Amino acid sequence: MDNYIIPAKTRIGHVHLKVSDLQRALDFYCSLLGFQLMQTYDDQAAFISAGGYHHHIGLNTWYSKGGPPAAENAAGLFHTAILYPERKDLAVALKRLIAAKYPITGASDHGVSEAIYLDDPDHNGVELYWDRPREQWPLNAQGQVDMYTRRLDIEGLLAEVDEEQ
Repeated sequence: MDNYIIPAKTRIGHVHLKVSDLQRALDFYCSLLGFQLMQTYDDQAAFISAGGYHHHIGLNTWYSKGGPPAAENAAGLFHTAILYPERKDLAVALKRLIAAKYPITGASDHGVSEAIYLDDPDHNGVELYWDRPREQWPLNAQGQVDMYTRRLDIEGLLAEVDEEQ
């Protein structure tokens, strides 16, 4: 192998998930999380986005309609991470989850980011997060990013929304 390094401005464009019930997945991703439905293919697939992009998430039932969730101990996707532009946007998402009584599986402060973890209706992991500005990222003695996992200050996060009301 050579020492090729992928370009720094490379981004993950979208994720395409197998789901067992397309409408149930749309209810979660669109009605609860707020994504916009861009296109459907009959009752088998849908493409959703934030801000009118062609799609950030594809959902399909081509091989999975009515099927069970993937086994937790099987190889596959651990979670899809949805990056919010501002801390207050993450707070709004958390407040919506709480109001809907949707189960949250975790909440962490990683130093570089703050994150809420949950599972979609098909038990696909979902991380909702925002990144702190780079100048606030923790660094070790060698100047490298030093991520950690600590308890998220839920009250402080929710205060981002409460302050505006």
